[in-house]
Amino acid sequence: MKLAIGSDKSGFNLKESIKAYLAENNIEVDDLGTTDLDHVKPYYVVASTVAPLVQNGTYDKAILICGTGAGVSVVANKYKGVYAVACESLYAAKMCRAINDANILCMGGWIVAPEMGIEMTKAFLGTDFLQDLEEWRQAFLTNAKCEVRGVEDKIYD
Repeated sequence: MKLAIGSDKSGFNLKESIKAYLAENNIEVDDLGTTDLDHVKPYYVVASTVAPLVQNGTYDKAILICGTGAGVSVVANKYKGVYAVACESLYAAKMCRAINDANILCMGGWIVAPEMGIEMTKAFLGTDFLQDLEEWRQAFLTNAKCEVRGVEDKIYD
């Protein structure tokens, strides 16, 4: 799996904690900024750097962090095929993968403590689309995923 991570100034400390966890567990991740507090990138620059690289398949998944997670989510979701979800809980981080097949986890450095961010990262990376869901729900969500792609096609094509 190819993983990217990025943050603005508000998400920098949380990003660094998550990067340390990933490194300790031999999970490769590319930091696409902000890489130091002397060269801060705004949330919209970081998100618009990472999202197209998920869109084109350079990265399978990504983690974006700003103050609340909302800003990076809004920007990342402008790209067709990118499903970025701002999460504030472990449950949401797991279910955005299982239900929505999200490919970018967004978090808020003002909201999520480092320990929780690490647990949310584990849940996001460790959950597959449709994992642990009832058969009827899997069928519904498989169809829903196709319907959402159809909506995207009408907007972007």
